[in-house]
Amino acid sequence: MHWRERADALAGQIKHLLLDRGDHSIARRMAGTAFSIRVFSAAIVYLSQILLARWMGAHEFGVYVYVWTWLILMGGLAPLGIAYSTQRFIPEYTAAKDRDRLRGFLLGSRALSFGLGALAAIAGLALLLLLRGRIDAHYLVPFLIALACLPAFALSSAQDGIARSYNWVLAALVPGFVAQPLIVLAIVVTEHFLGTEIDAAFAMAATAIAIWSSVVLQTAVLERRLGAHIEPGPRRYEVGHWFRTALPILLVDGFYFLLTYVDILVLKAFVDPEEIGTYYAATKTLVLISFVYYAVSASYAHRFSEAHFSGEREKLESFVADASRWTFWPALAFALVLLALGKPILMLFGEGFADGYPLMFVLAVGLLARASMGPGERLLIMVGQQRLCAAIYAAAFFTNLALCLVLVPHFGLMGAAASTATAVVVESVLLFVAAKRRLGLHLFFWGR
Repeated sequence: MHWRERADALAGQIKHLLLDRGDHSIARRMAGTAFSIRVFSAAIVYLSQILLARWMGAHEFGVYVYVWTWLILMGGLAPLGIAYSTQRFIPEYTAAKDRDRLRGFLLGSRALSFGLGALAAIAGLALLLLLRGRIDAHYLVPFLIALACLPAFALSSAQDGIARSYNWVLAALVPGFVAQPLIVLAIVVTEHFLGTEIDAAFAMAATAIAIWSSVVLQTAVLERRLGAHIEPGPRRYEVGHWFRTALPILLVDGFYFLLTYVDILVLKAFVDPEEIGTYYAATKTLVLISFVYYAVSASYAHRFSEAHFSGEREKLESFVADASRWTFWPALAFALVLLALGKPILMLFGEGFADGYPLMFVLAVGLLARASMGPGERLLIMVGQQRLCAAIYAAAFFTNLALCLVLVPHFGLMGAAASTATAVVVESVLLFVAAKRRLGLHLFFWGR
């Protein structure tokens, strides 16, 4: 084929991808947009983390990382699964043309998420005061500030899911993944050049300001868009049904969060904050691999639900195949690039951080195993297999915890990396077997 004909064919394919209104094209555009936003966000976050590590020192950076990890874990669990059920209920109510229950869920899910986040903050404060004599003074103030973020953190999770259910990728991701890190970066840079000492408490305060500001922005945008999309009318609240459906989702996400962060939590018992900072830098250098998975999951999860509840089996199979391919191949490409450049990147954090470079190779094995199955856990949740998915993540979490407790005392950071990678491989294999036997669907990116 002549080069002009090839160029015309490529231009036609690009035009089709950008303008076609078919389900697959929309999902791919959503995935591409979500990934682009996450990459931009990662660049900002990574820059801010490098600056924090250099200006705070390894010890204070390790304290900040540890408290931030607890904030993510508590914020993810606080809504009790309600925040993550949006992509299940919104397509279901929309397909049934049940506007009363839809309006009730759109308001009720956000109110419940915010309220549960506030209750979690109060419970955390009570526990912190009870144990304050046993908590290192370096951690106390950062933990208090982190607790103040919980209501906003929980609300943002619900609003993110609502926006993604309507394909409003910008409304879902820009506040939390662009506005929030930009605010943190602006505060930290400004205060550094004003001569302010940057420690873990200050970094967490900047994070709290950013979280609350971005959630206020997201709420305003979402209210305006929902007002234009959903006509006013009566609301029907089925709180009991929501929780019965959401609690298995909570188990899934709860074990997922624990699986993701148990290595850092266990490391705290055996290594110094400086080493925690090194481990965190290595894991965050590989973050682009996870962002591919997140972007595809954000774009396809509600489509799995739509196809399932509409009884469109062929469309569901096609979505699963498409999602797996769009997850694995970009993840593999980014893994190769990041592993090639990992050592000089880690050196940007400061002295000693390059010691985490070998960890990246071990952690990448687990991330690529997960990518090879696409968003398998979202598929199981969207078709009503929450309990099975929860059991899979529970198995992976306990595998990780047991291995961490055995390996970390003897092998330190490498033991934590090996434990996490092994657990994620176990998770991926179990997801494949479950989807094949329970749904007759082939998750693996290869061999259909």
